[in-house]
Amino acid sequence: MRQLHWKMGLVALLACSLLPLNAQTSKPAKRPNVIVILADDLGCGDTSLYGGWIKTPRIDRMASEGVKFTDFHSNSSVCSPTRIAFLTGRYQQRVGIVDVIVGRRDKDGLEPGQVTISGLMKKAGYRTGLFGKWHCGTDLRHNPTNHGFDEFVGFLTGAGDYHRHRNWMDGTEVKDQKGYSTHIITDRSVDFIRRNKDNPFFLYVSHAAVHNPYQTPADTPENRPKVRQRGRKFARPKYKVMLEELDQGVGKILDTLQALDLDERTLVFFFSDNGCVRMGTNTRPYRGGKFSNYEGGHRVPAVARWPGHIKAGWVSDELTVGMDLLPTVTDIAGVERPDGHELDGLSMKKHLLEQAGIPDRRVFFGYEPKLGTAARFGTWKMLTKKDVIELYDLSRDIKETTNVAAEFPERAARMKAAIEKWKLAVTPK
Repeated sequence: MRQLHWKMGLVALLACSLLPLNAQTSKPAKRPNVIVILADDLGCGDTSLYGGWIKTPRIDRMASEGVKFTDFHSNSSVCSPTRIAFLTGRYQQRVGIVDVIVGRRDKDGLEPGQVTISGLMKKAGYRTGLFGKWHCGTDLRHNPTNHGFDEFVGFLTGAGDYHRHRNWMDGTEVKDQKGYSTHIITDRSVDFIRRNKDNPFFLYVSHAAVHNPYQTPADTPENRPKVRQRGRKFARPKYKVMLEELDQGVGKILDTLQALDLDERTLVFFFSDNGCVRMGTNTRPYRGGKFSNYEGGHRVPAVARWPGHIKAGWVSDELTVGMDLLPTVTDIAGVERPDGHELDGLSMKKHLLEQAGIPDRRVFFGYEPKLGTAARFGTWKMLTKKDVIELYDLSRDIKETTNVAAEFPERAARMKAAIEKWKLAVTPK
């Protein structure tokens, strides 16, 4: 009997000892890294991915390994408001930013205390970095380090010389940088990835390109013509080189992820802060560009890539917006958001990972009072400015050439009323 009890006890002990061994062999999955690459003033008609005039093989590669968006929009047709919306997941009007923040004389900006994607990721234990353009306020209180970024090297304003960086910041200190802006931003980003390869990270790569001034790596101060050259004739070839340099930077980031075996652990999202500045025919197939509420002002190139998670080579035709990134990223990363904090953006998690549809939605593009307000209700698009009303059916008229407001008076009235209601709802009390 004692021998039987001894054998049973030994079996039980061995069974129990195997449990932790099995548990050790199935380690919990690491949280995904997230990289957001933001281009400046880049239109769909610029990139070869959308049939544009400049070859962008690395951005094209991103799409072939992930998803290309055909109906993705920046929240505004200008810089600052789009960036505010992306960072907060809310309409920029809710934080009082409706226009470009103009240099250091402008005291507006993203105030401390606002819930941001970077702040949430940092709180969840992510290492966070921003390299490049901020343009969400120049006062010290607006500094990226007050919004959840552990590291920041870049500039606070809207644009700057691509070779002179005396106003660049390293954290909260002014610190000159050497080199070409696009190269600095890429190299800093690659270094950040390498240093944090063993930890979950959130990286915001905020390029200056292809915003003016139009300068290539060869256009150092010593090599520039003494007489300033103006016009598209001179800008167009430089613009092309600038985008090619940006595209190479995207490739370096993708290559770094592959070399460090981080491909399947890293979601990369690429988009532009608004539509393009006209360089010949690059606004095609849309009407308008930067500073316009027509499609060309805010329908922008966008790509998401996450090998092993996002199906390679598929195309999304769903209506999506920059402010969708905060709920999407936090959902994918399992990062908690404050209870009761309402977002305007929608999570694209199931859309990206399962190709599920996006619920029917209404999206508003407000740039009051300069440009008025635009709204998308499905394929219907309305633009209003004072007493002027324009209504377009984008399913038949993507170029917005035929105003059909008079043909659909009831629809026009409903959309106009919804716009006015929205304007009241998002205006800070």
